[in-house]
Amino acid sequence: MSGRGSDESAVDFDGAEGLLRAWRSGIRPDPDLTVSQWADRHRRLGSRASAEPGRYRSARTPYMREIMDRLSPGDPAQRVVFMKAAQVGAPLALDTPVPTPFGWTTMGEIAEGDLLYDERGRICRVTGLSPVFDDRPCFEVAFDDGEHIVADGEHRWPVWDFTNDRPAARTLTTAEMAGRAIIGAGARRRRYAIDCCDPVDMPDQDLILHPYVLGLWLGDGSSIMNHISLHEEDAEIVGHLRACGVEAEFRLPHWRKGRLANVVIDPTFRMRREDGASLADCFRSRFVTRLRQLDVLDNKHVPLAYMRASRWQRLELVRGLMDSDGTITPDGKRCEFSNADRGLVDAMVDLLRGLGYKPAIYHGRSRRKVFGRDGRATTSAEYWRVSWTAYAEEPMFRLSRKRARMRSIESGRPWKSRRRRIVAIRPVPSVPVRCIEVDSPSHLFLCGKGWIPTHNTEAGNNWIGFVIHQAPGPMLAVQPTVELAKRNSRQRIDPLIDESPELRERVKPARSRDAGNTMLSKEFAGGILIMTGANSAVGLRSTPARYIFLDEVDAYPASADEEGDPVTLAEARSLTFAHRRKVFLVSTPTIRGLSRIEREFEASDQRRYFVPCPHCDAMQWLKFERLRWEKGRPETAEYLCEGCERPIAEHHKTRMLERGEWRATATAADPATVGYHLSALYSPVGWLSWQRIARAHEAARGSDEAMRAFRNTILGETWMESGEAPDWQRLADRRESWAPGTVPERGLFLTAGVDVQKDRIEVDVWAWGRGLESWLIDHLVIEGGPGDPACWSQLTDLLGRTWSHGSGQAVTLARLAIDTGYETSAVYAWSRQVGFAQVAPVKGVEGFTRSSPVTGPTYVDATVAGKRLRRGARLWTVATSTFKAETYRFLRQDRPTKEEQAAGALCPPGTIHLPDWADGEWLKQLTAEQLVTVRTKRGFARLEWQKLRERNEALDCRVYARAAAWIAGADRWPEARWADLEAQLGVTAGEKPEGATPTTAPTAPRIASRRRMVRSSYMR
Repeated sequence: MSGRGSDESAVDFDGAEGLLRAWRSGIRPDPDLTVSQWADRHRRLGSRASAEPGRYRSARTPYMREIMDRLSPGDPAQRVVFMKAAQVGAPLALDTPVPTPFGWTTMGEIAEGDLLYDERGRICRVTGLSPVFDDRPCFEVAFDDGEHIVADGEHRWPVWDFTNDRPAARTLTTAEMAGRAIIGAGARRRRYAIDCCDPVDMPDQDLILHPYVLGLWLGDGSSIMNHISLHEEDAEIVGHLRACGVEAEFRLPHWRKGRLANVVIDPTFRMRREDGASLADCFRSRFVTRLRQLDVLDNKHVPLAYMRASRWQRLELVRGLMDSDGTITPDGKRCEFSNADRGLVDAMVDLLRGLGYKPAIYHGRSRRKVFGRDGRATTSAEYWRVSWTAYAEEPMFRLSRKRARMRSIESGRPWKSRRRRIVAIRPVPSVPVRCIEVDSPSHLFLCGKGWIPTHNTEAGNNWIGFVIHQAPGPMLAVQPTVELAKRNSRQRIDPLIDESPELRERVKPARSRDAGNTMLSKEFAGGILIMTGANSAVGLRSTPARYIFLDEVDAYPASADEEGDPVTLAEARSLTFAHRRKVFLVSTPTIRGLSRIEREFEASDQRRYFVPCPHCDAMQWLKFERLRWEKGRPETAEYLCEGCERPIAEHHKTRMLERGEWRATATAADPATVGYHLSALYSPVGWLSWQRIARAHEAARGSDEAMRAFRNTILGETWMESGEAPDWQRLADRRESWAPGTVPERGLFLTAGVDVQKDRIEVDVWAWGRGLESWLIDHLVIEGGPGDPACWSQLTDLLGRTWSHGSGQAVTLARLAIDTGYETSAVYAWSRQVGFAQVAPVKGVEGFTRSSPVTGPTYVDATVAGKRLRRGARLWTVATSTFKAETYRFLRQDRPTKEEQAAGALCPPGTIHLPDWADGEWLKQLTAEQLVTVRTKRGFARLEWQKLRERNEALDCRVYARAAAWIAGADRWPEARWADLEAQLGVTAGEKPEGATPTTAPTAPRIASRRRMVRSSYMR
């Protein structure tokens, strides 16, 4: 049959019309190829997507074959669960600078657990380190803003390719880009560009001087006094300064030249010498006192606290600098900052890059005669000019005459100013390099002084390619957020299609007028790929889908737009396809009881990859407990066979993986669901070695956060938050002897936690030492409650009270954290009255999934004396679950006996010391809660702290005091600051406890007169 006759004859039998409709909608007989066979035959990996480019070889990772084949349409499994470890990326030179929340470090100095930034400007944590590689081909990558980075030839970069008129997002290695960075006639076009990072997210800093005021003084202020020079038409500066909390006076001095004017900040006192001559106002100015505290008097620079402040604080600092030494071009396109101080120029560039801008630096010489540092006249002096593109939507000025010239983003090309062009890639002699792994959902981190995003891992998408080529149908791919879905489309899906000819033929190229291929939608013959985020309920219910790909499900929010669990919403899209549906859930696990992937894996048949011993052929799945090495020598790591107990060297792993097989270890609740677990112990030779795993475990010892990252990302296992309440009687037996109100010698600073009750205020004072070792110093009960002014007066007296230190010195509180849960307005009013420098109002929230245990401060409205003050209080948010679990871990850990301590043995980091005057009631309050797993109405498990008894003030005060230590900086202080505090107190520096968290000291203890305080009756 042919022509129309074939169609007419085809519809003569029953069911023909339905078959034709099914064919037109892409539902056709399943192919003979499996997903792994398709990948071996059709998938090609460019160096942008893999460290081993070329044809895909499933033989390299034989354990992945069955997992992929289970996704083939011919397999009866409908749901495939894969709980896995993470991977490690490609290397950078050891001297590559890397920005951190506390300054700069290098690739060679980074340690596991360190905090970095991802490309979205958010804080991420280093979860894996590679060994140092030598004799690798290296290249120097030069950018158009002057930044240079030395990278390994296999390092992957997320770039925009400008080969065609429309740029394409790709992920390329340094070696692949080398030799092709410049194209076009005359070799004038720069082919590759990298997006600038988003504004870096940092918490608000408690700064002693408003950043705008400091920036204005750094730009045009006298280096030794409180005078600032400006144009006579800029008198409005005085209003801006007063809005920032300082007094200012505008003056037109008689000695001025041209249209120069002068502003004096905080002109409080005027003094005269004995001979009657006038002294400058500055010597008694509070403003100058603050400058001296910042160490910027006669030493102009931007202090580190301001460089690592929050976004709005850094932006205000830039505005101050720009109002004094900045300008904008007449057309409003470019902002410029000029200064002869190279240190200020470098700080300005660093600030702008951290805010997401792309500054360029130009060097010049002044034409006017100037006087050098030696007093000699010279015809020229060096200066530097920083230029960048900004728009009126985020003004760079406060001065109205400068701000008015900024143009709107609607009239510009913002995409052009947010990309760095690669101007050259040159081979250089090989240098030592290493790579790191971070817990960023996008697997990107920032490197270089230019804050440049770079890759850390990349995965294949064989199943998506198989569906497009062999079994077309509607497919839904879900990332944790919509932004990650967009990035995944640019950096993974687009290269997947471009590198496979069979896929390029079936997916239409992206064109501005073709809606079939957009960033979040890829149409192909017989199907469509829709990409969305788990935070979008609209995207999850957009269309029915035969194939569901749920990536990193443990990073999904608890609810999608308050409409329910994202996994449940997504899987509901596939129910119409009955037994033909396929759902693939993939993730690295997180916390036991909260982990979605663990819950799904435990409901499956729990398959493990069994491999044979090369000596006795005993089949076994690899367990970390069987990996053995000499203490302190991870390079000796070997695996012990369960059957013959003989050590297995790593070079046997290739043969073991080839002969391995998946075996079910449980019975699935749903026969159509299969589950797989894989740890990094199975990494092929040349990837993550057993020696590196052992080294990572050695580095993680002593730190719960580092050990949690190790279990999650290396072993692919959940972390158990232990919340079982310790036995209060056992704690009573371990009490030690010291008098109330005295600080042991190893306690180096004090914090207090305050719990506000209806009829009283309870206070616990804790001393903290190296490694967050802590001692209970005092317990106070202030009778009267928040409605009694005398109660607040006594709490105010506590801020100036001193406690006797073992060295004979007197110390005061570094920080006091007070709960705002009861009588919030009264707490805000008192905090405003005494000031926020020493007091931190806190609000407790539940949950372990917060990126930081303490966030803030945020500015909240406060009601004081019946008046509502906008942004009148600073509030810190505390993840109480994290600190409660930490407290119970510290209480349960073993410690040396009294005899061992007398012989010089140190207590482990975090040890909590309790005094013998802490009675049973207080100990019961400290252990009044336990962590339990509860089921929600929808059947999902979650962790919840529940009270074992009614009163728990001691535990709450401990949590608030711990939060105060975090706010003071104890979790982030460097070792040098500990030694500095020990010197201030006259304490002999002791050996640092193994695994202790690096910390620093607060400011020097303040001396104040002792005031009367009511002590708890039952604590005597």
